[in-house]
Amino acid sequence: MILFSIVFGRLAGLPTDGIPYPVFNYSAMILWLYVSLGVAAAAQSLVENRDLITKVYFARPVAPFSAALPGLIDFAIAFVVLLGLLVVYDVTPSWAVVFTPLWVLAAVLVVLAAGFPLSALNVRFRDVRLALPLVLQLWLFASPVVYSASLVEGGWKYVYALNPMSTVLDGFRWSIADGPPPGPEALVSAAVVAVGLVVGLVYFARAERSFADVV
Repeated sequence: MILFSIVFGRLAGLPTDGIPYPVFNYSAMILWLYVSLGVAAAAQSLVENRDLITKVYFARPVAPFSAALPGLIDFAIAFVVLLGLLVVYDVTPSWAVVFTPLWVLAAVLVVLAAGFPLSALNVRFRDVRLALPLVLQLWLFASPVVYSASLVEGGWKYVYALNPMSTVLDGFRWSIADGPPPGPEALVSAAVVAVGLVVGLVYFARAERSFADVV
């Protein structure tokens, strides 16, 4: 947060929708770190439990689902620090603060939408774990963590919303730091997550039959 505040906040002078840059960046960073670590853990969940998968029958989707949950503990700790930043920078949340849990839930759904297919792919193609860090790094800079989504204008907002984290992060900032609310393009992000969950679960179910043979 300190590094981004110096480089992007002070030197680059990126817009922050009226929110002090440390609060602007940190509020998005803690939710992004949860998603990033959750996706990585879910992708590795089946491979790391190969002995259990080959010897004991259990509902296989439990593995990526359970891998997505522990990161919420780290998020909760970081959230306490965020509350301290709100006090330090005199940022008062609006009535939208009541929606904060919904944006956290949306982040969990993003993790599952990405985690189910990636965990199945990682069983068959072990190179997935090698490519994933680069993909997550690119995803970070494709999401409004260090910059504001307001930089994207016109019809491009709907294209940008194909990245569901754009809406999740904006919504979280809206709830906790009184930033601008997500626009109608949020429906695009919701549709992407819904389709991702369905497609991911279908692919997971089909690939599940061969897990014990190839893991």
